[in-house]
Formats: sequence, C-alpha cells, structure tokens
Amino acid sequence: MPSGWPFDAAAGSPIPLRRNVVNQPVQIQVNGRSYRLPQQPTVIVCVDGCQFEYLEAAAAAGVAPYIKHLLENGAAFKGDCVVPSFTNPNNLSIVTGAPPAVHGICGNYFWDPAADGGRGKEVMMNDPAYLRAGTVFAAAAEAGASLAVVTAKDKLRKLLGYQMKGICFSSEKADQVTMAENGIEDVLGLVGMPVPDVYSAELSEFVFAAGVRLLETRKIDLMYLSTTDYVQHKWAPGTEGANAFYAMMDKYLRRMDELGAVIGLTADHGMNAKHDPKTGQPNVIYLQDLLDDWLGRGVEQGGARVILPITDPYVVHHGALGSYATVYLPQDVDRDRIQARLAALPGVEVVLTNAEACAKFELPRDRVGDLVVVSGQPVVLGTSASRHDLSGLTVPLRSHGGISEQTVPLLFNRKTAGIPGRTRLRNFDILDVALNYV
Repeated sequence: MPSGWPFDAAAGSPIPLRRNVVNQPVQIQVNGRSYRLPQQPTVIVCVDGCQFEYLEAAAAAGVAPYIKHLLENGAAFKGDCVVPSFTNPNNLSIVTGAPPAVHGICGNYFWDPAADGGRGKEVMMNDPAYLRAGTVFAAAAEAGASLAVVTAKDKLRKLLGYQMKGICFSSEKADQVTMAENGIEDVLGLVGMPVPDVYSAELSEFVFAAGVRLLETRKIDLMYLSTTDYVQHKWAPGTEGANAFYAMMDKYLRRMDELGAVIGLTADHGMNAKHDPKTGQPNVIYLQDLLDDWLGRGVEQGGARVILPITDPYVVHHGALGSYATVYLPQDVDRDRIQARLAALPGVEVVLTNAEACAKFELPRDRVGDLVVVSGQPVVLGTSASRHDLSGLTVPLRSHGGISEQTVPLLFNRKTAGIPGRTRLRNFDILDVALNYV
C-alpha cells in the first residue's frame, strides 16, 4: 500500500486525504483553467497511438476484463486530440490543459528561424525553452502535491517535468536516474525490470510497472504515465500483438484501481494503416520532390522547404512518414496556385494557409509554415524519397498525424458526466474531468 496514505483495512484501499485549506490551496489556476488539488491518488495515463477500437477489441476478445469494466461501468467518451496528431503537441496539451497556440509545442520537429545564428535550422522540439506555458503538474507540485511523471521515451521527460518538483524519469534511461535530476534513485531496483529496448512493448510495460510500484511505496497525489506507440505502429486493433499489449496494460490498471487511485486514460493520437493493401507498400506523397520539380529549384537554391513534424529520434517504425506537413514557400511564387495544386493531389485531404490552419487547429502562427498539408486516412506525406530510410519497416506502414487520427478515448474508473455543457471532450480536458468532476 502507499506508505503515506491512511489505509482502510476493511475496504482494502487507501482513505482519501482531505486537504488542509489553511496550509494548502484547494484549487490552482493554470492557463485559464481551475483545478482542484487531488484528494485521493490520481493517475492520468496517455496511451500513445490508442484509438478507441484497440480498447473495444481487447475487451471483446476477453483479454482485458478491467478495460471492459471501464467501458461498461466507468465513464467512457470519444474525444478529439490536437492536430497535428503527434506525440509532443498532444502530451504537452494534456499536461498544460491547453492547445499548442498556448503552450507553443506544435510538433516533434520544426523549423526554428532563430537557430544557427539566425539562419534558421530544422530542430527537434524537445527543449523546454520552446515551452510557452506552465504545466498543471508544476503548479500542483508548487501547491504542495506529490507528483510523479513516468514516460517511455526520454524525449518527453524534460518537457513534461519542466519546473516540476517531484519524480520524473523515462523507461528508456531508467538506469541513469539520480536524485538531483529525477527525484528518485535505483528505479531498476524499485521496478524489478531491466531497461527495455526502445523498440519494444516492454518500454511501455516498464512505465506501468513503475507507476504501480510508486503507488505501492510512496505517497503520490498526482501521477502521469505516458507510453510509446511501438505496438500500435505494428499491430492493428484486435490483432494478436495489439491484444497482448492491452492485456498487459489491463492488469496494471486494475492494480492501480485496487490501490484506490482515480484513473483517467486517454491517447495522444490514433493510428491507421498507410499502405497499399495489395502490395503492402507505403502510400506516400513526396512533397519536397514535387515542389522542387514544380518550382524548378530545391531548398539550397531558394525553393520550398517541407517540414515533417512527426520526425523524432525514433523513426524506425514509421520512417518519419506521417499525415501532416507544413511548407515554407519562397516569396516569389504564386502561393494560391501552389496551394491549389497540392490540394488537387490524390490522397490529400486539405491544404490550408498559415492563418487558416492555426485558427482551425489552434497552433502558434510563428512556428508553422506558409501552408499546412494534411493527407487522407490511407496516405502519408514525405519530403524527398531519398531522405526516408524505410528499411526498418518490418511490417506494412501504420502511422498518424492527420485529422483521420484525431479521435481518441477518454476513460475514467469513476462515474462522471464529463464537463457540464461540453458535448465533446478533448484529450487535454482529461485533467479537468479527473480533478474537478470525478
């Protein structure tokens, strides 16, 4: 049982703690929203790449009885994630309770015009310096709550734990934790697992196992667990590999419930097949190649520049191919004509100007190109064919990034009507619901 919580032996669970309103505030204000501090352990889970069908299929197959219980007896909603439907913008939206227009993280990767001495450079958006808003976790910790954040990949750790007092580490580098950097020592000893391979289901299992052990051994008020979508990139809903993953997840969620935790589960994005069903080859539109041809010059000669925000340090399972791209155009081209030509391409769902895209998807205008291109459900976007190494794709491509991957689950292990007056939730409403309406 959690060492810091009073325990009800008859009920077999911790007794919810009531806050001392004299010494600690009941509510915190973060990015225009008000949150109650948790009165019992609260766990928010972001299952990377988890569309609703994964949960339904595992429940129907009988391999995830606790998830089935949540779907039938808890509170289950279909909501929207942020577009672009990628990891960084959505995880940061969840922990700030706000869209990218507020927190500034609009992709895993972007064109930074201030980098390289003002010459501009394509960079990973992993540095907390790019954050423009504080997180609910940092504010809750400052107000006296005990926080823990565990993420699968280390790329998210510093962003999620920015200015947060508490425990924050990744599965990927669990053997390198220090009290000074991570707020904890000997994670491997705590969890009883070795460091998993970064391309494995075990990387996510380590997150869940660590979450359970933290609840069992420490007083944790609020915890965030964020997995990797390695399995979802390889396995469709209802397949053997997918069901095995959700069966694994099921037992850890049940144990957290047994420990008295309020659980809220969502996803950063969905996942869809992006390949020809007959040949198994990826359905790719190589935008940079097309634009170089149309303009008669490449980036080095002052042509267009295509940025793929899906790009991160872990491209083996998707080859940096996703369904969202942003395009920077030279000043001397007819932008309306380029927009119309891109929109006419088979497989393209929509092409928006900077202003249109940022208004529709709530993005920061200074971090988005002149055009935003979103492909349809079975299609992905690339730069140049020569720049994408697809040798790591051992199965037909499944990926994300577009509007077609926007629908995500929001599940709670307590009854809730959601947010009064809100007909459809977004994934970054999950902390609001879990802390204010459960």
